[in-house]
Amino acid sequence: MPVDCPQLHVFDCQLGWFGLLGRGGTLRKLTFGHRSGLGARRAMLHLAEDATFCPKAKELSEPLRGLVKRLCGYAAGEVVEFEDVRIDMNHLEGFALRVIRRCRALRYGETVEYGELARRAGSPGAARAVGRVMAKNFTPLVVPCHRVVAAGGRLGGFSTAGGIRTKRQLLVMEAGAAQRSSGPLACR
Repeated sequence: MPVDCPQLHVFDCQLGWFGLLGRGGTLRKLTFGHRSGLGARRAMLHLAEDATFCPKAKELSEPLRGLVKRLCGYAAGEVVEFEDVRIDMNHLEGFALRVIRRCRALRYGETVEYGELARRAGSPGAARAVGRVMAKNFTPLVVPCHRVVAAGGRLGGFSTAGGIRTKRQLLVMEAGAAQRSSGPLACR
């Protein structure tokens, strides 16, 4: 049965508590790294203050249930890619849309500097603008903004729970898993 109003789902994985907002098979917002389910719910309600949710929706759509499993696999250190996940990009246009699309093309364990991502998005010299787009990313991990670093490999910013500490943790986890993985991706 199709779900036609936004569904809020809160769940716990190895990277802390996640909050997910989806509609049908489309991911609209995602937050993670919270210490409690209540913290994730509060963060999600803040991110989605304009949304009305399905009253006591019993089940997520199949694509979103699959995404929850994949996010927990990723949190457990599995090599997981999310490029096939449908995300809401209706709020994006022009430069921001190009940046998000280029960021989604980054592979597991790959990093790129803000300036290089700006160049790939067709706007060389717009590194700061890329940083602003990344700071407003509503779907971290699925749009892997943690893989975008400052010049010289410095971490730069990260606006998810835990900030730079979480960004470092994700990059270290991905580097280790990518080195261990010698075959095709474990999960797609």
